[in-house]
Amino acid sequence: MTQTEEITRGLTRRWLGRTEANEYDMHLVGRVLASRGLLDEQVASSFLNPSMSHLHPPEALPDMDRAVSRIIEAFEGDEVIAIYGDYDVDGITATAILVRMIRALNPDARVLTYVPHRLDEGYGLNPQAIESLADQGASLIVSVDCGITAVAEADVAAQRGVDLIITDHHTPPTERAACPRAHSIVHPGLPWQPAPFTELCGAGVAYKVAWKLATVSCGSDRVDETTRRLLLDLLGLAAMGAVADVVPLVDENRVMTRWGLGRVKHSPFVGVRALVEAAGLGGDDIDTERVGFRLAPQINACGRMGHAAAAVELMLTDDPVRAEQIAAEFVKLNRHRQETERLIVAQACEMAEAEGMTGTDRRAIVLAHPDWHPGVVGIACSRLVDRYARPTILMQNQGEICVGSGRSIDGYNMHAGLASCGHLLDRFGGHTMAAGLRVEPSNVRALTDSLIKHANENLTPDDLVRTVHYDCEARLEEFDRRSIDALEKLAPFGRENPRVQIRVRGLRLNGAPRTMGQQAKHLSLDLVGRDAGSGRGVRAVAWGWGEHVGQIPPGAPVEAIVTPKLNTWNGATKVEVELHDLMILSS
Repeated sequence: MTQTEEITRGLTRRWLGRTEANEYDMHLVGRVLASRGLLDEQVASSFLNPSMSHLHPPEALPDMDRAVSRIIEAFEGDEVIAIYGDYDVDGITATAILVRMIRALNPDARVLTYVPHRLDEGYGLNPQAIESLADQGASLIVSVDCGITAVAEADVAAQRGVDLIITDHHTPPTERAACPRAHSIVHPGLPWQPAPFTELCGAGVAYKVAWKLATVSCGSDRVDETTRRLLLDLLGLAAMGAVADVVPLVDENRVMTRWGLGRVKHSPFVGVRALVEAAGLGGDDIDTERVGFRLAPQINACGRMGHAAAAVELMLTDDPVRAEQIAAEFVKLNRHRQETERLIVAQACEMAEAEGMTGTDRRAIVLAHPDWHPGVVGIACSRLVDRYARPTILMQNQGEICVGSGRSIDGYNMHAGLASCGHLLDRFGGHTMAAGLRVEPSNVRALTDSLIKHANENLTPDDLVRTVHYDCEARLEEFDRRSIDALEKLAPFGRENPRVQIRVRGLRLNGAPRTMGQQAKHLSLDLVGRDAGSGRGVRAVAWGWGEHVGQIPPGAPVEAIVTPKLNTWNGATKVEVELHDLMILSS
């Protein structure tokens, strides 16, 4: 036995508690752990068994003590507090986290919420909203998931005698002097004062503030039972924000998501439960895929196609009837969003190819069109990134201004790309993988040329090739229920902790692939070992592969990259695999 085999066998036994398993099973789990760098016992144990004790104390975030003292002063002094959030899932859940904690600590607290209209106001703080909140009596505004670049808006607040606390996670200025002049700034990634973990989402930062509010109000790190239960329930909202905002699911994000997902389905918040039921997930466990592809799109559809204030209401209402009404409306809005997105993607793909933006000499896509819905262009960008593997910006040309969003690929900093074109933009903000922008129509051509030049300088043709990564190699015989259950211990899966993907050689297609689903969008294939007597086969599901049905010959010898899964139907559980890549070999 080699040293690597000893290590992987030991990994399986120690960290997954596997004392009775076949040789393949032990080596499969151990190989996956080893491929992800989990060779150190302490590191691996913490990763596989995330504990709330692994969270860094909230006061490790800058300005936390100062911000919390001011919030408590406000609600104890009967001041009006405004929680100012963003219109996406992260901002909405962050808003709900802080409001619910403040109201729990002081039921008489006067708390307003404000979420800007995506189309009319755009992202982040704006002077008109601050003026309006001040007119309503707010003496303290707490931003969540926005505000780190709101210099002018902070000045407006100061002029109105309103204290501004900024809690955010988006890319900050590089110099302290360039930050807004706020009462306090709670941000994990300030270059001059970084937190122990810098990748929290907006809801994660808000959760830390809520946690500190609870301990200070209770006068002890050990809060009372009611507050403890609320902190645990609020983890469900923090998990939804983290998954929807696609932050790395490692370190503190992993802890909050692991413990939070389990609290979504049976949340005490009636709006969350109504959302789960409306999405058809009442009978399912809630994992990152169900949040990312079922729950989050319905919340985001509200902000994209209407006003996200309704989503905040859903997260805060205690009226089951009203919650059901809002959730049902979200389902309708999401269907409308899906159709709008389909039309934008089709048109954008045609334009990108016609403009020569899909080859290796132009390594970014920048397009504008008057008919594109500005609330949907961001998610349409993601579809083009998936298809063409390059950073993409799509905008609606509204005549006097173009408003849009950008999405990027690993290895290209979208925020830095826009910063390089900052002199051409009216406004922009965001982070490495996503951003929003406003630009005058007369500058769109110059922006296109400038951003493509920046992308060409920072990306190689190899960066534009869609790559499928896999953890290790295995045989079909290694995929059994016990090993798949063990691999699920690596959940929650997401950015920087993707689902396990395994390369399997020596396969052949048993029969012909079959289309399935609406409009025959997906494929079902039966895979078996090529060697005689090699054992059972397995069903493979290839999502979105329907168009390739005629390109895969029946009985073809193949290699595949797959994710092994368990599928339960009518009470029976079977091993299946999700197909990610397929190589057809010569006979």
